[in-house]
Amino acid sequence: MFVTPAYAQDASAAAGGIAAFGQFVPLILIFVIMYFLLIRPQQKKAKEHKAMVDALRRGDMVLTQAGIIGKIVHLREDGEVEVEIAKDMKVRMIRSAVVQVLSKTEPAANN
Repeated sequence: MFVTPAYAQDASAAAGGIAAFGQFVPLILIFVIMYFLLIRPQQKKAKEHKAMVDALRRGDMVLTQAGIIGKIVHLREDGEVEVEIAKDMKVRMIRSAVVQVLSKTEPAANN
């Protein structure tokens, strides 16, 4: 007369597994969209900034995070640069504080 719970559960077990996976599909799609819209561009920008900081040379005009424009006078080995912001006024800062290179100096010609 009555269907036992074991038989009823067997029939819905396969459908329940598919339904459970269907609930995770929107979460997976949201993660994929977030990766392509937020994470990947941020990683690309960080990679470009690191390449720019590694390519700094003496004589480059740079813009710092503080909004100071100056010329690189000395590159130190410990990750610091010395920037001249006015005549005889030099500031020591971390290389990563350089946001933009305004004008690059040409490499010295080998004579």
